[in-house]
Amino acid sequence: MSTLALAVRDSTTMLRRNLLHARRYPSATLNLLLTPIMMLLLFVYIFGDVMSAGIGGGGADRSEYVAYLVPGILLMTIGSTVIGAAVHVSMDMNEGLVARFRTMAIHRTSVIIGHVVGSVLQCLASVVLVGAVGVAIGFRSTDATVVEWLAAFGLIALFALALTWIAVGMGMSSPNPEAASNAAMPLILLPLISSAFIPASTMPGWFRPIAEYQPFTPAIETLRGLLLGSEIGNDGWIAVAWCVALTALGYVWATARFNRDPE
Repeated sequence: MSTLALAVRDSTTMLRRNLLHARRYPSATLNLLLTPIMMLLLFVYIFGDVMSAGIGGGGADRSEYVAYLVPGILLMTIGSTVIGAAVHVSMDMNEGLVARFRTMAIHRTSVIIGHVVGSVLQCLASVVLVGAVGVAIGFRSTDATVVEWLAAFGLIALFALALTWIAVGMGMSSPNPEAASNAAMPLILLPLISSAFIPASTMPGWFRPIAEYQPFTPAIETLRGLLLGSEIGNDGWIAVAWCVALTALGYVWATARFNRDPE
């Protein structure tokens, strides 16, 4: 069997293992979904009228804020879901399972690839569920073409891949699952200081660069442009550049930690 065929076979086996684990413990994934769903409902039904008036510059219309908010919540869902990948990787590392896999005749990177692909699939499923909640409370896309929908899905998948690799690196580097969960918390906090809830242009001058020069804001603005027809500008290629850079960083980090001899 060739090296590529061996890698595909072993990665598929590890992916099946992770999907079975997620199916047996659905509460772990559902708990991670609570944060974006609660944020969506909170900001729509508690602050929606006021925020719509502020963003629209006129009368309160909650539907305007729903349209503005949902793209940011979708990417926040990814940040929330990948925390599970960091925790599960850390559990495998600390329970000796990864050390056992190192001694077996399997492709070394298949363990990591199984976690990454499984996490990306969970992210996409989570985005679909949160998106369904958004549609139920009034979100509607504005004249998005099939190509724009495909581009939006591709951006979401690429963003999920990038954050998953970072989360796997965090899990590999953490001494225990609790530390892995804490290390991945910025993936939930960063959307809170992005343009997910209010335009970056309305933020104080000293705070605005924090919102603008981070991965979530260009990705959110690109997703808004694809789904709602707003101006994308340079945000498209900046978002893709962030995704590629984070994927490369996470891959190098995770594989270096995995290949390190156990202490």
